[in-house]
Amino acid sequence: MPDIALYQPDIPQNTGTILRLAACMGVTVHLIEPAGFPISDSALKRAGMDYLERASMRRHRSFADFELFRLTQNKRLILLTTKAEVRYTEFDYRPDDVLLMGRESTGVPESIHDLVDARLTIPMMEGMRSINVAVSAGMALGEVLRQTGTFPKSPD
Repeated sequence: MPDIALYQPDIPQNTGTILRLAACMGVTVHLIEPAGFPISDSALKRAGMDYLERASMRRHRSFADFELFRLTQNKRLILLTTKAEVRYTEFDYRPDDVLLMGRESTGVPESIHDLVDARLTIPMMEGMRSINVAVSAGMALGEVLRQTGTFPKSPD
């Protein structure tokens, strides 16, 4: 299954929404610290994350720690960014890709842009700055799951 990685998230409500998405789709969220809010069960529950106990979340103390994990697992890192030319729907995903979502306030540093395996964008209307990170994660994850045939099985 694909994973979602959140780089130093600023907004607990977005993190809660992405954790709920991950719980419903059966994917893991990697939380790359430091976050702009306390990362605790109670803080995430206050953010509306009533699915917390069903979500698979792995915390990484730094990007270097996350990168070590990713490289040992041989996973590609796919950055969703407004600073890309390739549309997220025009990329060939693999089931074990990691979708990296940048910090709401600043995205990710250029040093991370330089080391990812691919940078993808979600096209939007001219003059618009960005799409909410949780909405973007949902759109991109849906495309990965569609392309790779890894949507969860519905109960009969």
